[in-house]
Amino acid sequence: MLYEKLNEQKKKMGITTEQLSKLSGVPVGTINKILRGETKAPRYDTLQALEKILFPDYGKKLEECGSAGDCTDDFIQEKTEYFTKKQGEYTIRDYRKLPEDMRAELIDGTLVFLEAPDFTHQELVAELIFEFKLYIRKKGGLCRILSSPLDVQLDCDDKTMVQPDIVLVCQEDRITRKGIYGAPDFCIEVVSDSSRKRDYGIKVQKYMNAGVREYWIIDTKRKKIVCYWFEGKDAPEITMYTFQDYVPVGIYDGSLEIDFSDIAKRLWKENKAAAPIP
Repeated sequence: MLYEKLNEQKKKMGITTEQLSKLSGVPVGTINKILRGETKAPRYDTLQALEKILFPDYGKKLEECGSAGDCTDDFIQEKTEYFTKKQGEYTIRDYRKLPEDMRAELIDGTLVFLEAPDFTHQELVAELIFEFKLYIRKKGGLCRILSSPLDVQLDCDDKTMVQPDIVLVCQEDRITRKGIYGAPDFCIEVVSDSSRKRDYGIKVQKYMNAGVREYWIIDTKRKKIVCYWFEGKDAPEITMYTFQDYVPVGIYDGSLEIDFSDIAKRLWKENKAAAPIP
């Protein structure tokens, strides 16, 4: 049955209904009815939107069908052959076949779908990029600082491709037309609710093992910055700061310090009384 195939693929991809809704534009309630089998004949445009996310390699094929009835069980059965993999089995080849408008990371063969960042997240990233660029230009340094989306083939294998919020790379031979091949010198992740566990957990290990020299986790909800220096003699050096502190950049031996109190003053503050955007 159609709903069984959709449920099976959704489970394989490790995507939540909320994430599927945001990526496809189909309301959560509508998706739930389809996945429960309550909607026997989904509208063509709805099915097409879901197929584009769940079956990206074949989403365009739906246009060949004349009606929703022509694109149900037989069509799905025929096109699910490619998606026989489970989480942990995906490769960079699979990653590159995702739709261009779908943000995702591949970590040890597992596809992780990313939610769109909020305004504060993006403004903070822009502020930090400005501070780093200004310093690099004044010093005439060779390092380059960039923000996501940017593919970083962290382990130089076919199982991992990450997109740190900010990367600084000083080794030109690691820069390619498609992104960065190997470990950047410095990575920054700005925590969101959906990325919290990943940023504080597996990414610490991944960045350290790959050879990233320094890693910052910036938590806007807790107003804290956790700085990892991976070039310590015995173990990573971990230092915590608040949004009231000057935070030294380790790879520049502290000659660059980011004034987070100044940045915090400039960040947009949400007006709870303001009318929501329609």
